[in-house]
Amino acid sequence: MQFESPIVRRKSRQIMVGDVPVGGDAPISVQSMTNTETCDVAATVGQIQCLETAGADIVRVSVPSMEAAEAFGEIKKQVNVPLVADIHFDYRIALRVADLGVDCLRINPGNIGREKRIRAVVDKARDLNIPIRIGVNAGSLEKDLQKKYGEPTPDALVESALRHVEILDSLDFQDFKVSVKASDIFMATAAYRKLAQQIEQPLHLGITEAGGLRAGTVKSAIGLGALLLDGIGDTLRVSLAADPVEEVKVGWDLLKSLRLRNKGINFIACPSCSRQNFDVVKTMSELETRLEDVTTPLDVAVIGCIVNGPGEAKEADIGLTGGTPSHAIYVDGQPNRKFKNENLVDDLERLIREKAAAKAEKEADIIAKA
Repeated sequence: MQFESPIVRRKSRQIMVGDVPVGGDAPISVQSMTNTETCDVAATVGQIQCLETAGADIVRVSVPSMEAAEAFGEIKKQVNVPLVADIHFDYRIALRVADLGVDCLRINPGNIGREKRIRAVVDKARDLNIPIRIGVNAGSLEKDLQKKYGEPTPDALVESALRHVEILDSLDFQDFKVSVKASDIFMATAAYRKLAQQIEQPLHLGITEAGGLRAGTVKSAIGLGALLLDGIGDTLRVSLAADPVEEVKVGWDLLKSLRLRNKGINFIACPSCSRQNFDVVKTMSELETRLEDVTTPLDVAVIGCIVNGPGEAKEADIGLTGGTPSHAIYVDGQPNRKFKNENLVDDLERLIREKAAAKAEKEADIIAKA
């Protein structure tokens, strides 16, 4: 069954990215970034829609040119999820996408140039209620900080972030979030912990350039998980050299594992051994693939034998315990029926979908009566 998370989150100022609250007591949002050519409007819209279907709350789009800015405007008209424009150096691009309806500007004020240009962007953001994300990265620190510290360090990341924060403070602009990303887990976590004590704004978490699907997932789980356990983080992106949809899936899995958000099915499955009475690995692979579209939170236990099966099943919404000649099915912790190996996945999928639909209907009735 679902339990509340024991994590006590850091108190932070809340901002709005489109209709998604970030910070304060808002749920930790999951982000990803498109990797299509932004000027290819159809491809970018298609990828954003896939990301939204997978559960992305916010999507970032790179806007490196004025041509891309105009394409961004067309993209914005065709999607529902809030969009962040990723912009470097050219303040005119920021001004243009602001007019075209951007929901957040990812832009480091110190990289824009002269004070007049910075003020123009900040004034535009203020007038249109657009928040800003300060994004510091270990791979692109200012030259003087590289010289001062010799190499990227947590202190260098934080000092860079605070420089940009001071610029926004001087312009009396407080609706921003900050990230201090590094590919090294220890550097990133130390920087985030230090920065969390010095500002009130929400923090965007990420282990940048984490690697491919497997290694990047592991690094992100360790780094982001450590910060989330400390209560640090208001929105996150898992950076993978993989299909961006995988970033969203991993992000949700992180939050579900820490009981910070619930969406879809939380599988409890044994790794299998010679005691198994059905093919656990094959069963899990098929169930995960078939049930990706289910968004109602459910705990489903898939255990191959009776050693741990009954105990896990009693704590789940639906539990499968391998047995001979048939397998025991538990619903809401109670023995309910038996399934045989023939059509096991089909029967279990059907039961899970029925349970999810009933739970969703019950929750809708509660909301309607409130």
